[in-house]
Amino acid sequence: MKKIVLAAVTILISTVAFAQSQAKAKQLLDEVSKKMNTYENIYVEFKYKLDNKEEDVHQETRGNVTMKKELYNVNFLGVNQLYDGKKVYTIIDEDEEVNISDADAEDSSTLTPSKFFSFYKNGFTYGWGKLQDMNGRKIQFVKLVPIDSNSEISKVLLGVDVKTKHIYRLIETGKNSTVTTLTVTKFKTNQPISNKLFSFDEAKYKEEGYIINRL
Repeated sequence: MKKIVLAAVTILISTVAFAQSQAKAKQLLDEVSKKMNTYENIYVEFKYKLDNKEEDVHQETRGNVTMKKELYNVNFLGVNQLYDGKKVYTIIDEDEEVNISDADAEDSSTLTPSKFFSFYKNGFTYGWGKLQDMNGRKIQFVKLVPIDSNSEISKVLLGVDVKTKHIYRLIETGKNSTVTTLTVTKFKTNQPISNKLFSFDEAKYKEEGYIINRL
C-alpha cells in the first residue's frame, strides 16, 4: 500500500513540475512575441551553422533580414527574397533569375521571417531549459518538441536574452541528426527605412537580362 501511495505522489509531483515548466516556458515566449510586436521594424544580422556528423556535412554562413510587420527582405545563401504583402520575390543573382510566387498565408508549415517570433505558438509542447552565460548575456533556453510525430524536427532549443527578451539563438535538431544553429549577431529596431526595401522593380531586372519566372 505504501508503495502505491509513494508511486502516486511521485507521479503527481512530476505532473505538477512538468505543468509548471511548460507554463514558465510559454510565458517567456509570449513575452518575446509581445515585445517584438511593439517594434515598427526590425533589422537582424545572423550567423548560420549546419552540422551533420553522420554525413560529414558542415556549413557556415551569414545573413541578414529586415522586417516590417509581415513585410520582409532577406539576404541569405546568395539569395535575396522579398515579400511585399502579396507576392514573394526570390532573386538569384548567380543564375540571373527571379522567381515570383503567391504567398500562401494558410501554409503554417512554412517558417517565414515574419513568423520567426511566433512560430512556436502552434504545434509544439514547451519545456524550461538551461540558463547559460553567453558572451556576457544570460540566455534562458526553452525546449520545443513538435506535437506531430511525423515532423522532421526532433526538437528546437530557443535561447532568449533574459534582459532584453530578444531571441539570441535557435538550435534545431532534425530526426536525420542534422543540427542547425542560428545566432543573432546584430539586432536593431525602429530604423528609418522606406517601403521600397520590400518592393520588386521588375523593369530593372528585365533590363539587366534576368529571367522572370511566375510560379
